Formats: sequence, structure tokens, C-alpha cells
Amino acid sequence: MAINVEITKNNNENTMSLIRRFTRRMQETGVVQKVKGNRYADRPLSKLGQKKAKLKYLAKRKISEKMKKLGKIAS
Repeated sequence: MAINVEITKNNNENTMSLIRRFTRRMQETGVVQKVKGNRYADRPLSKLGQKKAKLKYLAKRKISEKMKKLGKIAS
């Protein structure tokens, strides 16, 4: 997605108003919001990552079941 925002300076316009106009135009296009939204997006786990997570879960579950049988934790 490439969006070109082009702003030209008017004859009697100062630099601050030019920057303000550019900022407003960028906000209207929605590019900044989209980039900020993608910043913290999590990628899906790989097959190996899923496998490791599942093994870790199963190990914790086995330990908790053993503790329940021994009466160390309430069910």
C-alpha cells in the first residue's frame, strides 16, 4: 500500500502552516493509524513454537494432577 501525499507551499504561507497542513493530510489518509496498529501485532506461532507450547502445557498439567492426587493442592 503506497500512498503519496504531496503538499506544495503557497506564496504567502509560512512553514508551520505547511507542516500543519501536511500532518492533517496524513491523518486523513489513515497511513499513520495503520502503521501504529501493525506495530504490536503478534505473528502466529510456528509449528515448532506450537509444539513446544503444547509440551510445556502438558508437563504443567501432569504436575498439577500429581499434586491433586497427593492432596497438596485442592481440586
